Amino acid sequence: MNKLIPMLKKKSYEIRKSMLEMCIKAETGHVTSSLSCIDILVALYYGNILNHMPQDPSCDKRDRFILSKGQASPALYAILADAGYYKKSELDKFAQKGGMFGVHLQNDVPGVEITSGSLGLGLGIAAGIALGAKMDRALYLVFALLGDGECYEGSIWETAMFASHNRLNNLIAIIDRNYLCVTDFTENLIALEPIEDKWKSFGWDTQRIDGHSFEDILSALSNLRSRRSLKPLVIIADTTKGEGVEHVSNNPLWHGLAPKGKDAEFARQCLNRRYANE
Repeated sequence: MNKLIPMLKKKSYEIRKSMLEMCIKAETGHVTSSLSCIDILVALYYGNILNHMPQDPSCDKRDRFILSKGQASPALYAILADAGYYKKSELDKFAQKGGMFGVHLQNDVPGVEITSGSLGLGLGIAAGIALGAKMDRALYLVFALLGDGECYEGSIWETAMFASHNRLNNLIAIIDRNYLCVTDFTENLIALEPIEDKWKSFGWDTQRIDGHSFEDILSALSNLRSRRSLKPLVIIADTTKGEGVEHVSNNPLWHGLAPKGKDAEFARQCLNRRYANE
């Protein structure tokens, strides 16, 4: 077993708690969307994958991380605070007057590359940055985390063609495949499967993993800097929307909501039962 995994599991629990509490206090925030991708974010930021620099967030040598599914901003904000980009006390003012965060992602927050929330835009921005790196002969990588519902947007597939055509092998897309959109499951709306075949047909290398398994995530993300393929890479990470909190998991009605009252206390208990002893 990778020696980092016990630390990553502990960190995942801490970030989940922090994210949940900031949303409970604000009485808003996309809790379920955040819970599905926290393990991916934790692996990126704490698993020696993403080259990021809290002490110098604008350093040219940093890897670029694009959170295209900007509704999951609470998860990223909690991680950036924990990593030292700003004081953790700022999280107490999430989505409140006088605070530095809104509900959706804002690029004026240290460590955040783009403003997002309107879906389908992040991958195109990431591809443009990756092309710029190629032109400048820069060595940084560009990561983009997408929601699977974004794959209904035509801009995603336009970018997929663009990235393949330009051989952007410095671009890594990760799809948070939680099978849910705002109102229903993806396969009830317009089926995305077989999603791997779709990306392959657009000229991308593909991997499919368990998005809650640190073994899988680290295996997929390791050795990216020594890839010999000329193709961009997409990692399809199967996840659960609301992972770790039983009564909100896989429930479309909880999209964009923060638990209150008894629901909030039950959510805390769920996280403690699920993660506290790992």
